[in-house]
Amino acid sequence: MKSRVCKCSTIEVEAKHPISYRILPGRWIPDLATWPRSGVAECKQAVSHTFPTFLFRFFFLYGLRSDLLTLLILLIDSWVFTMAAAKNKYSVILPTYNERRNLPIIIWLIQRTFNQEKLDWEVIIVDDGSPDGTLEIAKQLQKLYGPEHIVLKPRQGKLGLGTAYVHGLKHTTGNFVIIMDADFSHHPKFIPEMIRIQKETDADIVTGTRYANRGDIKGGVYGWDLFRKFTSRTANLIADVMLMPGVSDLTGSFRLYKKSVLEKVILNTESKGYSFQMEMMVRAKAMGYKVSECPITFVDRVYGESKLGGSEIVDYLKGVLSLWVKV
Repeated sequence: MKSRVCKCSTIEVEAKHPISYRILPGRWIPDLATWPRSGVAECKQAVSHTFPTFLFRFFFLYGLRSDLLTLLILLIDSWVFTMAAAKNKYSVILPTYNERRNLPIIIWLIQRTFNQEKLDWEVIIVDDGSPDGTLEIAKQLQKLYGPEHIVLKPRQGKLGLGTAYVHGLKHTTGNFVIIMDADFSHHPKFIPEMIRIQKETDADIVTGTRYANRGDIKGGVYGWDLFRKFTSRTANLIADVMLMPGVSDLTGSFRLYKKSVLEKVILNTESKGYSFQMEMMVRAKAMGYKVSECPITFVDRVYGESKLGGSEIVDYLKGVLSLWVKV
């Protein structure tokens, strides 16, 4: 009996049986009508049959033979590969401006966190023309960790935090998007907990909160003086009373989004500055998306000075009033 060589995508199988096999990724069902007549079995993509259904029919009709076992192994291998390809990928959008000293630390922590959790990841660095050489440091980090993990999308000039997220989102390849600060205020160690909460609750958004607890995990702020704490609390109180967003930390900027949700919410967001985060959350709730909270510890930046000033506070108050009228 002649042996036939069957080419299954990139795999070759030598089967000592007058049957050739064609294996396609996806869902499987044998072409039973052609098998007895021509001696050729084809595993075709089928919308109406799943992989387990195929296995049941396969062994019920043809029994357990060594050559069919070879086919089965290939089918399982291809199915596992297809499932692995469908794993979640997390894209971190990291806006930067004068973060030369902070960037290497935060990137190292991000990659360590994702690698320890065995998650697929990438970081989109959006630098707004930092004069301190942040972009040069980012290029070195790209060489170190690889362009598949570190993606550089710089812009000319300081164009605002909101537009930085819009710009970065265009270049993400993950199905989940994480936004966070590059100044080490948001520790990547909270990312696995955010992911766990998202999976447990099937939330569209998981937002980090400094002002709520969840089980043994407590939110908090460290490194702020009394004035900064008062300003943050007051800002959240004003927004909570006027907008009733249903979250405890409306001004936080450490969040996990389903990419499809972020794309829709960001399309309806008008703010471009520091009220951007607040408007994003208010509009997400108004659009009916599910939001869960993850307690985080917010630590004041390690290097550099805070970019929050009087103009940002005025912008925030204007944003609250505008949303109160529109949403």
